[in-house]
Amino acid sequence: MSKPSLPSGTRDFGPDTVRKRSYILNTIKGVFEIYGFQPLETPAMENLDTLMGKYGDEGDKLIFKILNNGLNDPKNIDKARAAFEQVIAGKNDKNLTERALRYDLTIPFARYVAMNHGQLALPFRRYQVQPVWRADRPQKGRYREFYQCDADVVGSKSLYNEVELAAIYTEVFQRLGISVEIRLNNRKILAALAEHCGGAEKMMDITIAIDKLDKIGMEKVKEELLERSLSADQVNSIEAYLKIEGSNEEKLAAVEQLLGHIETARQGLEELRFVLELATATASSVKGKGKAELVCDFTLARGLNYYTGIIFEVRAIGVKMGSIGGGGRYDDLTGLFGVPDLPGVGISFGVDRIYDVLEELGLFPETIAVGTEYIFFNLGEAESRRAFQLMQELRALGKRCELYPEAVKLPKQFKYADQKKIPHAIFIGSNELASGNLTIKNLLTGEQRELTDIREV
Repeated sequence: MSKPSLPSGTRDFGPDTVRKRSYILNTIKGVFEIYGFQPLETPAMENLDTLMGKYGDEGDKLIFKILNNGLNDPKNIDKARAAFEQVIAGKNDKNLTERALRYDLTIPFARYVAMNHGQLALPFRRYQVQPVWRADRPQKGRYREFYQCDADVVGSKSLYNEVELAAIYTEVFQRLGISVEIRLNNRKILAALAEHCGGAEKMMDITIAIDKLDKIGMEKVKEELLERSLSADQVNSIEAYLKIEGSNEEKLAAVEQLLGHIETARQGLEELRFVLELATATASSVKGKGKAELVCDFTLARGLNYYTGIIFEVRAIGVKMGSIGGGGRYDDLTGLFGVPDLPGVGISFGVDRIYDVLEELGLFPETIAVGTEYIFFNLGEAESRRAFQLMQELRALGKRCELYPEAVKLPKQFKYADQKKIPHAIFIGSNELASGNLTIKNLLTGEQRELTDIREV
């Protein structure tokens, strides 16, 4: 029998890890709720045609496809062989696969809205916390199965939605104690850059290359742009754009000088100024351990087809980690599913990377690892019966407690409590049974006291 193992890029989560993850998720959900967002869940798998073509060529390659049932049925063998040949040639074939694991939460959300828009109160504010899957190369902070937490507003073009989403980022990371940069750009400015460099049809080539800047550096980006049939002059213009530095206002002024002759760029700059001004003012009113800085970043591209306006990316300060959040405006996402003119905007939290950041910086509260608060030691048949009764009374008071199930030697019971980091032990021995009292011991300090009532713990 082979040694059990996990698929590459996936993980098991033990009790301590699950509690820490719950701390993150509950923090995020709590902020979503106070901003008026409603919960939503969608299936783990979607029809393949729902997902394909929505993430660009790079994203489509990372979609986990699910093989159809019954491919080994003798009736289907010839069809399956022919379908495999199609796949090897880079084409999809419904005889082989018609479904896939969801790549993100945004496209399934758009599909949900398209199917249910007649019953939704618009604008519809939803949040969603579920796993997604990507056939990516596993590395630090990058997994093949991971959770996303999304918040989206659909049915409104107001930029106040972008301001609120920036405020949500600020509040969540301040509550978690993580200092972050919230980076903003506008796809309209990138569209203007494409127009400046020869035409709108170059938009995806440019954004896909720019999106790799942090990973491969300027020279490699320039090489890729040249390989994508941009001229040397066009690449030089893009390099000048990518090298813009300074304060937010200095960067905005520099882009205005470079692209301000294009109407799309002027619109994008106006939207950025509006969001930066209001979101910065809002951020100063949020109190927490973490600091949030809003940064205008014109190298930010987020190379997905569906973004049309303001885009976001969040980076933790002081940690070598990729983005821990991102999103943006998608003014016609539901149009992909036959329901046009439903604008939307959304953001996503990368829970797994946030976990790694909190772990690396030592920011998890110490109390998170504590599950059981009180353990009743088992000191005999009659004693354990009384202990069980008191334990139920303590549970009714909302205290987390358990009874050691066997009357084994005390060192073994102490070891169990230590392994589970249980802070308090309660003893019901023969003396306590006779007096009706109980003895409680703080296992962290060694302090011990006698109580007459379980409610005194």
